[in-house]
Amino acid sequence: QVQLMESGGGLVQAGGSLRLSCAASGSIGSIHVMDWYRQAPGKQRELVATITSGGSTHYADSVKGRFTISRDNAKNTVYLQMNSLKPEDTAVYYCRARNSWDNYWGQGTQVTVSS
Repeated sequence: QVQLMESGGGLVQAGGSLRLSCAASGSIGSIHVMDWYRQAPGKQRELVATITSGGSTHYADSVKGRFTISRDNAKNTVYLQMNSLKPEDTAVYYCRARNSWDNYWGQGTQVTVSS
């Protein structure tokens, strides 16, 4: 089992920045991919960014050049640095961990960007 705890959400003005954190615990040695997803009201959950155990990253087109995913293996934590935030980035942001047999989700953290 893997447990995930997100933090760092909040209210920010357009153009501002936030850094989300996702702390993992449990069977973390089995994790090979970590993702950030988001879900806005009335919309489907969408993939925002991915980082593999080897450090490869992938971003949704809508956040490329503005968001950066990174990991601190010593702290068992994955981060999502969000810059130049837009009102359309408003959503609940979720962390997901993947291993060879399962997916694990955090409880989510709200990000609200005001115009």
